[in-house]
Amino acid sequence: MPFVIAVDGPAASGKGTIATRLGAMFGLPVLDTGLLYRGVGVLAERAGADLDDAQAVAAIAAHLTAGQLDDPALRTRGAGELASRVAIHQTVRDALLAFQHAFAAQPGGAVLDGRDIGTVICPQAPAKLYVTATPEVRAERRWKQLQGQGEVVAFADVLDDIRRRDQRDGARDAAPMVAASDATLLDTTDLTIEAAADAARRIVEAARARWDGSSETS
Repeated sequence: MPFVIAVDGPAASGKGTIATRLGAMFGLPVLDTGLLYRGVGVLAERAGADLDDAQAVAAIAAHLTAGQLDDPALRTRGAGELASRVAIHQTVRDALLAFQHAFAAQPGGAVLDGRDIGTVICPQAPAKLYVTATPEVRAERRWKQLQGQGEVVAFADVLDDIRRRDQRDGARDAAPMVAASDATLLDTTDLTIEAAADAARRIVEAARARWDGSSETS
């Protein structure tokens, strides 16, 4: 089994940055699985599809390609909202499953970040982190990010978005956002990105030591 690092958590918790840092530290490819759902949401909207029509949106998900994930439109506030809406459909999640499994199965391993990596996509991942922070801190991070991208939006609106997405992602029937029972919690509320990345590194190193030991005895 490849050494897979599963990084889960809510929006703007820092999981994406941490996943990228971990990929660089351990020499592993990184997949932001949220981009898959953002891509589906953006493409569905452009096609005029009904986002509540599970089959129509799943058909778009089935034809998503890696090249489409480079679209800058996927990084916008609107794309995040679209992602949360299409991610509630089990048909969409099923359509994207093979893409994620193939990425995780690469020789040597991979880092995947999302909301259901440790629970659904890679439940046997040797290293699992659940990255979180308070809604207020996460909203501030996202607000600053959006400002840097030139989007004009009120902080209160971003906080409302964060809370609404938390509720939708945690309450959905299809792969709800929850921490895996064997994931290590990493609260980044009071941490700099450097401190959070270092804490994540130590968590993964401990998991890798356990994984190496089990491989030697199996």
